[in-house]
Amino acid sequence: MGFAKSEEDIAARASQFLKDRIADADLTYADLAKELRKHGHPNESAESVKQKLKRGTFPATFFLATLAALGLESVELGDI
Repeated sequence: MGFAKSEEDIAARASQFLKDRIADADLTYADLAKELRKHGHPNESAESVKQKLKRGTFPATFFLATLAALGLESVELGDI
């Protein structure tokens, strides 16, 4: 797929990557929010998760906590 070339491309690809992994795990945003609360994000709700992924902008801590909540231990940059 090649590496992202712009900030907008990086944001879009990171967001789509998470959306795809959430779908693969067959989780709702409410399910994910509950898991994120276990991983250091106590204020996450289904709506806040949805909005972050829709905007495509979120902190690295959200990205990493989402990976942990999904049980993903590694990610290849080329997959994003």
